[in-house]
Parts: sequence; C-alpha cells; structure tokens
Amino acid sequence: MPFTLGPQCATVSRFRREAAMTLEPLLAASPAIQIHTAAALAALALGTVQVTRPKGSGAHKRMGWFWVALMAVVALSSFGIHELRLWGPWSPIHLLSVITLVGLWGAVRAVRQGRISDHRRIMMQLFWLALIGAGAFTLVPGRLLHQVVFG
Repeated sequence: MPFTLGPQCATVSRFRREAAMTLEPLLAASPAIQIHTAAALAALALGTVQVTRPKGSGAHKRMGWFWVALMAVVALSSFGIHELRLWGPWSPIHLLSVITLVGLWGAVRAVRQGRISDHRRIMMQLFWLALIGAGAFTLVPGRLLHQVVFG
C-alpha cells in the first residue's frame, strides 16, 4: 500500500511557506535601519559573550570597547530612523538612545575611576534593557524585524 499525505499536511506545508524567514524587508529598508540592525545584532552576539565570560581580562576589555562602539552605532543610527512618530519625528526609542549614550559614557567613566560595581550595573542594564528589551519590541507584528523573522 503506497504512503500518502492527508490534507492536514498541506496545512503544515502552507504554514511553512508563510512563516519563512526573509531578508527582503531589511534589504529594502533605509541604510540607517540596515546599519542599526547590523550593529544591534553584532552587539547582541558580543554582549552575550561578554555576559558569560570572566571579567577583567584583556580580552574582556577589548571586547568591551568594541561593544561600546557597537552600542554607540546602534544609538546614533536610531536618530536616522523615524518609523514611529510621537513627538514630531521622534519616539520613545530616541529617548532610549540618549539614555544609552549617557549610560555608555557613565559605564566607561566608572571603570576608569575603579568603580567596577557601578560599571557592571550600568553595562548589565544597557544589555538587558536597551538591547534585549528594546530588541524584543522589534518582533511585534507590523514591525520590520517581525516581517524578517516570521515572514
């Protein structure tokens, strides 16, 4: 007796086609969005490494400087993105970008002054709130990354 697929398999197959990840929306987006997204994804990867590795080593410091630079690019590039407008061309994400830039400066200042616990606290807040928290909102239906990830 030959093996046949029932109608429920067509539904699964159709779902897979609709839910396919595609970079098309990102590639069609403005350069500011592309730069912002690339820097944020790189900061997410590097930040995850930083959170899980031992602190204080030369590698930690070098990766930390690179992470600060990536986060600065993320924050600064957001000022070229005006998809959500609440106050003229600005939105709460732009306020978060200002807070991120101030936080980066504060974290670097803290570590240079030997205030390691302040440095750690600020960097963890930036990682979890400015990167992970804000990044989660990009997956809301109707947003660009939702289209990229979920089709």
